[in-house]
Amino acid sequence: MDYTLELVIVPVSDVDRAKAFYTEQAGFDLHVDHRAGDDFRVVQLNPPGSACSIAIGTGISDMTPGSVKGLHLIVADIVAARDELAARGVDVVNLRHLKDGAWAEGPHPERADYNTFAEFRDPDGNLWLLQERGYAG
Repeated sequence: MDYTLELVIVPVSDVDRAKAFYTEQAGFDLHVDHRAGDDFRVVQLNPPGSACSIAIGTGISDMTPGSVKGLHLIVADIVAARDELAARGVDVVNLRHLKDGAWAEGPHPERADYNTFAEFRDPDGNLWLLQERGYAG
């Protein structure tokens, strides 16, 4: 039996502001923007290349806006991903790696899989992590 994760709810306070951030700045693809009255709206988006979507909206969750922390976006070149997001106006911070059990600035010297991270937040403060895997240099 396969169990595929295909949708994660991300709580936001302003759906239109979040939709603009995710599509225009983070580069997510918009798949659904559906309303069923004033109390229900779901917007479904995908990070580029991902089979898993996120949903933002009204009436879809009782989570506090900004309470999601640590969703990982896996990228093959974290420096290029950071630069691409920054060029779109996303504040990507803390390009770092683990060295001898402590955080060190910059990408892992050997660009080893799962060892380099960066982070950004959406307008509500939901925290996303970039993590590098498959760097081919």
